[in-house]
Formats: sequence, structure tokens, C-alpha cells
Amino acid sequence: MSETTIPRSHFLRPRMESGGTPAFRIFFLAVLACALGFVGYSVLADVRAAGGNGLAIGAFALLALALLIALGFEFVNGFHDTANAVATVIYTNSMPPMVAVVWSGVWNLLGVLVSSGAVAYSVVTLLPVELILQVGSGAGYAMIFALLIAAIVWNLATWAMGVPNSSSHALIGSIMGVGIANQLMAPAGAATYGVDWSQVSKVFSALLFSPLCGFILSMALFWLFRVLVRNRTLFETPEGHKPPPLWIRGLLIGTCTGVSYFHGGNDGQKGMGLIMLILIGAAPTAYALNRAMPEAAMPAFVQSAGDAAGIFRHHMAGTDVDDVAAARARVTAALRDRAVADGQVYGALAVLSDDIANSVKGYRTLNAIPAAQVPNVRTDMYLVSDAIRVLGKTNAFAGAEAAGLKGFMGQLNAGTRFIPTWVKVAVAVALGLGTMVGWKRIVVTVGEKIGKTHLNYAQGASAELVAMGTIGLAEGYGLPVSTTHILSSGVAGTMAAAGSGLQWRTLRTMAMAWVITLPAAMLISGVLFFILRHVF
Repeated sequence: MSETTIPRSHFLRPRMESGGTPAFRIFFLAVLACALGFVGYSVLADVRAAGGNGLAIGAFALLALALLIALGFEFVNGFHDTANAVATVIYTNSMPPMVAVVWSGVWNLLGVLVSSGAVAYSVVTLLPVELILQVGSGAGYAMIFALLIAAIVWNLATWAMGVPNSSSHALIGSIMGVGIANQLMAPAGAATYGVDWSQVSKVFSALLFSPLCGFILSMALFWLFRVLVRNRTLFETPEGHKPPPLWIRGLLIGTCTGVSYFHGGNDGQKGMGLIMLILIGAAPTAYALNRAMPEAAMPAFVQSAGDAAGIFRHHMAGTDVDDVAAARARVTAALRDRAVADGQVYGALAVLSDDIANSVKGYRTLNAIPAAQVPNVRTDMYLVSDAIRVLGKTNAFAGAEAAGLKGFMGQLNAGTRFIPTWVKVAVAVALGLGTMVGWKRIVVTVGEKIGKTHLNYAQGASAELVAMGTIGLAEGYGLPVSTTHILSSGVAGTMAAAGSGLQWRTLRTMAMAWVITLPAAMLISGVLFFILRHVF
């Protein structure tokens, strides 16, 4: 009963006819309707709570369309990435397909709800600063629509071919395409922000490392199982539709649960930051600042702002002081040109830090800041935070000064980089619904078309344990990684370790999709951004 002696063709495909019944369709549509109603109610409730007078019809229509597209990206993400989490339990008969899908969706929901938001905003930092700060403008909407539609189009194209593709890879390529197009479209002689290549290299290195990590570690873990586990049942393949022994079933369900949970905590965040940009642009009064920050936190925040201003002022060049508007322009230009470590820029950062302290001190809480002042306060906080982040990569500050600035950056991020609970719930539901609709194509590829033999229990457990650990570690460091790349390469690694052979045609197709995704997404999003900039 070894995976090396019995070919995959001798085994029955799991029953995958579930999900096409009228009852399932009614359930799906009911959940979809409730989710959309919940999103609409949450937005209106937040606007009212912030003291707004509602949204104009045009702004509401743009907001609704943008949110639908953003949630559509997460829906399509479910086709690819969440489907990988359930492939092993389905192909080992550990769980019926629809039970596995629903179970995975629940744990995705929990993973999203407890996520920190670090991954969400690591993706946002790839965007041009000037477009982030003007997200409510025509250029901002063109950016959001272009990058999300491009990622969706490419994900749907690869899903239609049954090729496991990275939604993270597609989204980052789309962001790069928008940044490059924004730079190319600038008038002659005008300085325009393009792509932050330092951030791209950081994020892309995580995406590059993850499939290699999945292949090598899964291979090593499978070998370790062979050495340590005496019960050879773990290395057998399923008999027909018969479920595995209870202890193996528990192991595989546990690994599926872990992958689903950490997938929600990582992949589920990738659209959250973009959704927040949409909300900030359409309803800044409600979403530009974290109105839930308690009043008790404000004295320490004001103190940190004053300390940061003192640190910057100590290193500033000259005695001329910018006014607030000039300081914003100077820091924005410095971030665009990657020239933040400059004495005049330090003077501008001191002015902005003082302005932040005065704004908060005058109203005691972020919630009390008048609507007319909210955009400027958020702009100051975002610019100072991003400047400190960039300075952290240099040797401009050290010791207590560096620690003080880092602490202030954390407080600034708490005030501007937050994710409301309803956004997390909406994203989790979108992921789950997408998985329920599109899981079969990717599950069949992972279960049947990577190795030449049927997936056995140890191979499924090895691939998912590695995926679970890698994704969880990446989420802790705020790095986006691809569940698809890790898990599919992990299955390939276990097949290689077992000596059962690989289907190179499938692997070549997956590798080609990996190579082409970045330029394809860049091209699609760049063209869309060019078109939409002439529409908005």
C-alpha cells in the first residue's frame, strides 16, 4: 500500500458533486446578500457615528463599486489560495469536500479577525505616496480600480486553466504597474512618485523564498516522518472513498485547520489595506483616523510627538523653518526622491510632529478632531510615519533617538493604520464564498496533477505542516506570502522525497505562471490606469 508502488490512476477521485444543489445555492445567495447588507449598514453607521451628513450619490456609487471590486478580489483569491488548504483533506478522504470547504472558511474567518493588519499595510506601502495621500481624487480611484481589476483578471485566467497561481504575486505586480504608469504619465519635468523598489524587493523576496521553503522543508519533514513514525499506515494511500484511521484523520484535519487559520491571517489581509484606502478616500471623516483610540492614550502620544520634534530639530540644518504646508511638500518630495536623511527634511519633520501634537492636544482625542482638519492631520501622521520607516534603514539615528522615533512611529500607525472589525468579517466571508464556488479546479490540480502517484497521508500532513508554519511566521513579520506557492511546492517536495515521480508538465505550467504573473499583472494594471486616468 505504498505510494511508490501503486499509481494514482488506480484510486478513485473523491466525490466532488456536492455544492450544486438548490439548497446550497439558496444558502450561498443568502450569505452573499447578508454580507453585502452588513457592509452597507456598517459604512452608514460609521459615517453617522463620526458626525457626517452622509455621502453624496456620486461618492456613494464610487464607494460601493470600489468595495465590490475589492471584495471581488478576495472572492477570487478564494478560488486559488483557500482551495489549496482543503486539497489534502479531500484527497485523503479525511473530510467530505463541502464540509472541508465550510470548515476551512470558518477558520479563515477566525484568522482574519485576529490578524494584526501588518500585512495589509506592508502591501499599501508599495503604492506611490502621492496617490495614497490623494486616494479620494480621480487619480486615487483610478489606482484602486486598475490594480484590483488587473489582479482579478489574471487570477481568473489562471483559475480557468486550473493552474495554482499566487494572488499575492498578481496584486504586487498590479501595484508595480500602477506605480510605473503613474511615473510615465507625469508631465515633462514634473517629479512624480513611482515604485518604492526597496519595499518591492522586501516583499518579493518573501514571495520568492516561500516556494523554495515549501519544497525543501516538506521534503525534509516527509523523510523525518519516515524515520520516526513506526506505524506504516501513515504512508499508505486511501482505499476508494474510505476515510483514514481516526488518528491520521485528526492529524490531517488539524493541519488543514492550521493552514486555513494562518491563511486568513496573511492572505486575508492583502485586500484590507486597499479597502481602507477606498474608505478613507470616500469617507475621510469616519476612516482617516482611528477614532477608537482611547483618550487615556493621548498624553503619551502628545509627549512622543514633542520628543520626536525635538530629535528632528536637533539634527536640522539652518535656522529657517517651514510653515506646515511647505513642510508637507518637502517631506513628500523627500519620500518620492528617497532622500529623507537631510537636515532640511528633519526641520520639516519637526514642524509636522509639532502640528500633530498641537492637533491632538487641542482636542484630547482623535475622535474630537473636526472633520475639516482630519485629512491634514492624517497626512501629517502618514508622512512622518513613512519618513521614520525610511530613516530606520539608514544610520541617521541611533540609540535612544532611534528608539524614541520608532515608538512614535508605532503610535502614528495605531492612529492611521487600523482595520475595523466589519472589514475583517467582510473579507473573511468573501474568501469563504469564493472557495465554495471555485475550489474544484485547484483542488484537482494539487491532488492529482503534481505527482505521479496518489497523495498519501504523510505527504498531505508534511506539506500542510510546512505551509502552516511558514505562513504563520510570515504574518508575524508582516510579510505577504503565497499559500499556493508554499503548499503546491510542498506537495511536489513530498512526491520527490517519496521517489514517486513528478508530473513535469504541470510543474512547468505552474513555473511559467509564476514567471509571467508579474509582467502580465504590471501590463494589465498599467494600461488600465492609463485609461482610467482619462475617465476620472
